[in-house]
Amino acid sequence: MTVISNDPSWWPIISSNFIYSYWFVAAGVVVVYDWALTLGQEIELIWRQRWSLMTVLYLVIRYIGIPFSVVSVLGNIIYYATNGTTVVVTAMLSVIMVARLYAMYQRSRIMLIFLVIIFLAVNIACGVITSITLTDFVVEELILSGTYMCNSEYEGDVQRLISMVWMLNTVWEVLALCLSVWIAVKQFRDLRRLGPSTGSTIGDCFRVLITSHVLYFASFVGVSCLQFSSLSPEIMDSDSIGGLILYGVLQILFSMQMFVLGPRLILGVREFCATLVADSDAETCMESIVFQEHVHVSTGSTV
Repeated sequence: MTVISNDPSWWPIISSNFIYSYWFVAAGVVVVYDWALTLGQEIELIWRQRWSLMTVLYLVIRYIGIPFSVVSVLGNIIYYATNGTTVVVTAMLSVIMVARLYAMYQRSRIMLIFLVIIFLAVNIACGVITSITLTDFVVEELILSGTYMCNSEYEGDVQRLISMVWMLNTVWEVLALCLSVWIAVKQFRDLRRLGPSTGSTIGDCFRVLITSHVLYFASFVGVSCLQFSSLSPEIMDSDSIGGLILYGVLQILFSMQMFVLGPRLILGVREFCATLVADSDAETCMESIVFQEHVHVSTGSTV
């Protein structure tokens, strides 16, 4: 159904639509700027290295973020595509977390099975809930004072469904952070009995992993808080300046969390490994490889 009107009462909605578009453009600029900033590292550490699952995940998340930010400016026209992309990218970021935790727990099969079960449960549930949400989504075309727009309306309790998706993702992120911090603390405590060179190298590696994970988690917490705030009926149905600013900051932080800090979870580790190799001679590198393959640092009976 197409609504055509020149009524001045629609002007606040037209202005809000333009402001939303500006925020989407700003989010896209942030993603593109970070891509340009890390392009040299990407070529050296990603493109010129042996390809693996992490390579594919990095490239997909990185290069899907740019068109995602661009097409988001179109708003509701491609609502289904952007939400589907969000679910897929979120699952990919979860795979990266699973791989990191699996490595930190020294390839423990018990931990891998546990993580995979939680990963599948959370992401399948989020996918199903998102599909239900999209079925309750109705779009109508508006032509207001010569401006073409799309207006979205929801049927049913969509706020509750969206909140469930974010709560499930929050549970997963909190669990991943707790597992990372727990194993890191135990490793730092156990590394005291190792030699200074080996212990220092492994300790530095864990510091890199924890630092990038905490930064990513902090961004996720910020996005989650803003998302839950934006789901309140007062803000969703409001065209106030405060609501527009909240929504705009949410879009920028959301793009940074997924398409900037997400790829850096991989890039940061590879940069550390490249620096470690560059600062070591062949003998030291071989000793490091042998250590990683054969030495087991005690982390308790459960690992």
